[in-house]
Amino acid sequence: MACRRRLDRLLRRRPKAAPGEDRISALPDDLLLLVLRRLDTRAALGTGVLSRRWAGLPRELAALDLRVSDVLPPRYHRWLLRHRDIYSKGTFVLYRRRLAQHEFMPNMTRYERRAMRAFTSSVEGLLAAGARRRVSRLRLEFFITRNTGCVDRFISRAMDDWGVDDLEVIARPTFYQKTVHAFPSHGLCDEPGASRLRSLKLGCCVIPRRLHRYGALTRLVLQDVAESPPSAYENVLDSCPQLQVVHLNSCHCDREAVMLLDAPESQIRELVVDNCVIGTVWLRDLPNLEQLASMCTRLCIESDDSVPSLRQWHLTRRHGIEVEGFRQLFRRHLELNPFVEHTRDVTDLIIRFTGPDRWIVPSSSSPSSLLPNLRRLLVADVPSSWDVSWPRALLEMAPALETFHIHIASIPEEPNNEEIISWHPTKLRQHRLKEFVMAGFQGAERQIYLVKFVMEVCTALRYVAMFRNGYAQDKGHWDWEIVPQQHSWTQEEKDATLKQIMVSSAAAPVQVVLG
Repeated sequence: MACRRRLDRLLRRRPKAAPGEDRISALPDDLLLLVLRRLDTRAALGTGVLSRRWAGLPRELAALDLRVSDVLPPRYHRWLLRHRDIYSKGTFVLYRRRLAQHEFMPNMTRYERRAMRAFTSSVEGLLAAGARRRVSRLRLEFFITRNTGCVDRFISRAMDDWGVDDLEVIARPTFYQKTVHAFPSHGLCDEPGASRLRSLKLGCCVIPRRLHRYGALTRLVLQDVAESPPSAYENVLDSCPQLQVVHLNSCHCDREAVMLLDAPESQIRELVVDNCVIGTVWLRDLPNLEQLASMCTRLCIESDDSVPSLRQWHLTRRHGIEVEGFRQLFRRHLELNPFVEHTRDVTDLIIRFTGPDRWIVPSSSSPSSLLPNLRRLLVADVPSSWDVSWPRALLEMAPALETFHIHIASIPEEPNNEEIISWHPTKLRQHRLKEFVMAGFQGAERQIYLVKFVMEVCTALRYVAMFRNGYAQDKGHWDWEIVPQQHSWTQEEKDATLKQIMVSSAAAPVQVVLG
């Protein structure tokens, strides 16, 4: 109350503005630009009609962000979410007639047309202004229609005349339309060799011509790119000498094609290949690559010298047939060694192997130190129906391992006894591991086996945690955090679990946490 009374006194003392006085326009340009930068671009551009004082200010904005989604009404988004929910539940065929009866499609299409008219009007207004400006960052999001020529002209103007160095172009298919945006024959701009472009993100587009000529490019993100030959990607990754970060997300090639990355002069240090439709991505020579994420995409490393700088690796692979009648027919086991060979210098590793049946097995040859420098390991999303002891093979390969986390994902299927791994007795002693955490622990036999094995062979172990409920939260592509969720153990459950896992050979006391 005292603060409120003090504020009221200050407001009463403040001189009142004269009728018609515009105090906001009296502010200096620097303060007005701070206001404009906190508005979306369409609103900021619209302030030019307020007064002559504001008319030239939007030209000083260093970042333009034009998104068609800002124009769409909330009802459009609600209907779109409802449609996706119905489609995901498999009831879309039955729902089709209702869509027609309630004019679902015509309404969605009408909203999209109106939004694109407003978006196009803003873009054409900027082109018509013809003002000389300096724009460092440009974000564009639009629907793919027949009237996107102004968008291409706008991008070309921004790159050739305004000096854009950070460009994001996201094309969105209209409702019920599966297509991509194709740039003009000259590509993104008229003079790629003179471009200052350093960061580029393209979504739902065709790879533009002459992309390999942008010599200043350091960051490239391609998302939902139309089917292109591997050479279209290879030329860009090999020919842009400054390129350091490359993300390929849901990009399309021939399912049998091989994308060969052989660029001994490349500066690429971060590569993400996520859910791409391609036969194989083959790494032959990327000497500066430090961070690699291969998620649901087949990726092979040719030799130990292919990625000598690799330190952080995220490997996701799903394998197997879901259809019940074909699961046994197409079931096959893959050995672990080929996945981790040629990565001797990796220090941080995330592995996600999933599928209807356990398909990964320890290699038939004797265990070897394929991961001699590995310090931190996460094995995430292990189906609870699998024999979850298979990560023991990774522990045997990593003599320097210090942190070992595993997350078990609960699924309704019962474990298949035919898939149990027959482990041979071992004399292994691991002298570096200090922390072992298992999230999703339910006290199953093979879970108990893995915990007990770790406690038996790891002489430096100091901390063991088993959480009934919990998950592995990604922190970017190469780091993580185990997030426990509260669970109340009974004293009987605690006593029974500790009795099963505790061993008498521990060299020092181990802190055991049950959560």
